[in-house]
Amino acid sequence: MRVLAAMSGGVDSAVAAARAVAAGHEVTGVHLALSRNPQTYRTGARGCCTIEDARDARRAADVIGIPFYVWDMAEQFHAEVVDDFVAEYAAGRTPNPCLRCNEKIKFAAVLDRAVALGFDAVVTGHHARLGPDGLLRRSVDLAKDQSYVLAVLNRAQLDRAMFPLGDATKAQVRVEAAQRGLAVADKPDSHDICFIADGDTRRFLADRLGSAPGDVVDATTGAVVGNHDGAYAYTVGQRRGLALGVPAPDGRPRYVLSITPTSNTVTVGPAEALDVTTVAGKRPVWIGGELPAGPIEVLLQVRAHGSVVPAVVEVTDDGMRAELHQPVRGVAAGQAMVVYRPDPAGDVVLGSATITT
Repeated sequence: MRVLAAMSGGVDSAVAAARAVAAGHEVTGVHLALSRNPQTYRTGARGCCTIEDARDARRAADVIGIPFYVWDMAEQFHAEVVDDFVAEYAAGRTPNPCLRCNEKIKFAAVLDRAVALGFDAVVTGHHARLGPDGLLRRSVDLAKDQSYVLAVLNRAQLDRAMFPLGDATKAQVRVEAAQRGLAVADKPDSHDICFIADGDTRRFLADRLGSAPGDVVDATTGAVVGNHDGAYAYTVGQRRGLALGVPAPDGRPRYVLSITPTSNTVTVGPAEALDVTTVAGKRPVWIGGELPAGPIEVLLQVRAHGSVVPAVVEVTDDGMRAELHQPVRGVAAGQAMVVYRPDPAGDVVLGSATITT
């Protein structure tokens, strides 16, 4: 097959491209330029999409022996990921920009262009498995599994995706990179949001949304216990940085329970008030076969790095609702609820939806 390898400049995408070549595919590497102003790229290894990353991707392509190009996707990225990120926080929700980038950029804009140019598939370095049966499964390296951020992809997108690293641990990927002579073998993983150069999300949002003072209210007493300069700077489950002027009556820590943009209010309360047993979502995507006719037993994950909980899920054309068998905390609107089916060969992604409540 003729495949396009998305090369971020990290070790995973480099080894994924090399494996695609070794599997006999005709591979072309591409690095995505995502910043309108390259000077705003951070330097160092704290995030992806740095100046160094572009250079590292080109060097890796040279070592692998494949053609390499840089595609300017800055406008699409800004509209679909950055603007969405800001708008979601302004609306009191907590977005996942990596998930949105996979959905709107890597497997929409990039895939569309790749298909138009005659490529059969897009290869990425995500840690997930996509077998001949078309099922998306967790990586064998559960600590690095990225199936959660891929669960927003639809069937057509998955049919043109390749994830060569799903059967390897991160340690094995690094060893293989060194054996292949790739200089990125020991390059640290990226962690931060790529378009926030200094890692300060609150300041990034304040620069775009401005000052919007409001009250922080205690859910138990109804009293104003603090003030904020913008409700967008908070997320459900947050404990640190609340700057509350009035201690809780019982002396216990308080957490953000909800954000209400219409009243510009942040509500705080005890940890147990974060417990939820029902989660609902919109924009459902179902990739695990036929849409179930009724409720089914599943495993549910509601955060990128959260654990799964058993639940009963019911899916319709316009929504998803889960009844959890045990409470979970810190469920934030805007994140994804991802449904898995337990499987000895690796939990299977059945579908996902964007959390509303």
